[in-house]
Amino acid sequence: MKNRVKYTRMELAITQEQLAKRVGATRQTIGLIEKGDYNPSLHLCIAISKELGKTLDELFWEVD
Repeated sequence: MKNRVKYTRMELAITQEQLAKRVGATRQTIGLIEKGDYNPSLHLCIAISKELGKTLDELFWEVD
């Protein structure tokens, strides 16, 4: 699953640890999501999207 979480997080100068704390996840989970090695729940996707100020589509929708 390709996503734009890492790119967006880095644009906002937020660390994985900071994002994890804000959305109730672990830093390791955020890292796995960014690498595409973890399929997060819809609830977590929504929390990440809100925290990063993006829509679900902007962060998680795969564009060919």
